[in-house]
Amino acid sequence: MRDRVQTIPVLEVRNVTKRFPGVVANDQISFTLFRGEVHAFLGENGAGKSTLMNILYGLYQPDEGEILLNGKPLHFSGPNDAITAGIGMVHQHFMLVPTLTVAENIILGNEGKGGGRLDLKSAGRRIRELSEQYGMALDPNALVGDLSVGMQQRVEIVKAFYRNANILILDEPTAVLTPQEADELTKIMQNLTAEGKSIIFISHKLREVLAIADRVTVLRLGKVVGVVEDLASATEESLAALMVGRTVLLRVEKGPAHPGAEVLTLRDLKASDDRGVMTLNGASLTVRAGEVLGVAGVEGNGQIELVEVLTGLRSAQGGEALLSGHNLINQPPRQITKAGVGYVPQDRQRFGLVLGYGVDVNMVLSSYYQKPFSNGLTINKKAVDSYAARLVKKFDVRTPSVETSAGSLSGGNQQKVVVAREFSRDNKLLIAVQPTRGLDVGSIEFIHSNIITQRDAGVAVLLVSSELDEVMSLSDRIAVMYKGQVVATVDAATATREELGLLMAGAVPVEAGSTSL
Repeated sequence: MRDRVQTIPVLEVRNVTKRFPGVVANDQISFTLFRGEVHAFLGENGAGKSTLMNILYGLYQPDEGEILLNGKPLHFSGPNDAITAGIGMVHQHFMLVPTLTVAENIILGNEGKGGGRLDLKSAGRRIRELSEQYGMALDPNALVGDLSVGMQQRVEIVKAFYRNANILILDEPTAVLTPQEADELTKIMQNLTAEGKSIIFISHKLREVLAIADRVTVLRLGKVVGVVEDLASATEESLAALMVGRTVLLRVEKGPAHPGAEVLTLRDLKASDDRGVMTLNGASLTVRAGEVLGVAGVEGNGQIELVEVLTGLRSAQGGEALLSGHNLINQPPRQITKAGVGYVPQDRQRFGLVLGYGVDVNMVLSSYYQKPFSNGLTINKKAVDSYAARLVKKFDVRTPSVETSAGSLSGGNQQKVVVAREFSRDNKLLIAVQPTRGLDVGSIEFIHSNIITQRDAGVAVLLVSSELDEVMSLSDRIAVMYKGQVVATVDAATATREELGLLMAGAVPVEAGSTSL
């Protein structure tokens, strides 16, 4: 832990309470933040973390309590007040315009602050200086839409410091990053705190919290239930128990698989990405009933194109994809869904939900036109609401009402809506891409156990995840992708991280447990 000798914290929150209809989101919350400190916040989905951060950023006003910055009371009427006070925030879902350049995104909303005309050249120089100062190499002239997710996050961070932020709020910053990008973000955070910046860090990943944070505040049901000062003596298990209020299994318990007939068969599948580059270049694999086949690989090696072909979102240029002998290639998504394919997409907001619709409607997006939800041309709202209420309870979706819009839920609860809908269908094949992204440890445990329940009920499960621990824990077999091909499969029971890492880097499979496909 860093030496905190200051008598006055840079930020102090005293007894902050925020109420919404039917729920107390924050209940008498207090904490302090010191200069050069990483203060992490842990809690289940719906524990009140995002609400608290939105108060600090001026998006909400507290009903009770006070906030002090360098010992002086703060009263924000909006985010501009927070930015002026030196507080920046990087949201879990980035606030960037893809068609603008890095420089244009960073100065957006701040164009006239210099009192003169727009000077992109000077802005570009300042952006280069900031990105080099904190170890975030950025090209001011690059289009944001062409950047990786990790680089887009850097744009958001530099944007905050371009506006002279001294406190940075990072909301689930690694939820959308590859392991390599997450490591790079850790280095960036170390550089920032070494320069005297203070960071509020929200995460569900206990391992990285233990590695990065100086102190941890744990929220449960809107209240502070613990502050961990000595992280050297803390463990993932102790933090998880504090979050959830019970012992949590951090690795899924499962019995042996009993695979049946082949449900999905891919042979020499080929497809191009949005740029026309062949990124799926002859992939072959099989998934059998009653097994979980995990797909491991560094991002960009054809995993997403593979999933999009299987779900009707991308055309294939060659090969076969057979579901119980019936070809899925270039079929419309509804036909694929009706054939018995469930799909949890990696981007819940773009592909999993209609954010303006209620939770109830989102629960039946793939079946609203069928009985009992449809009576000819009209929707049976009573049947929809009853079904949605059952799933909300079963999957512990934290929402004031089934009619609440999906867009107003936390990211984790949005994910639960998608998972509830897809896991509750009569699936032959379940395709799960990043199924626990942005979820707390209790929800991860719940979803992992439900994936195994699907497997044990005879469903073929294709799991695609950037979390190698998740792939190794859930899978019965693991297919490794490299440059658009499945280069090997390994038995998950005997696979090691080292072996998988070598295969993901393109090494020829040499272990006894590896078999080329």
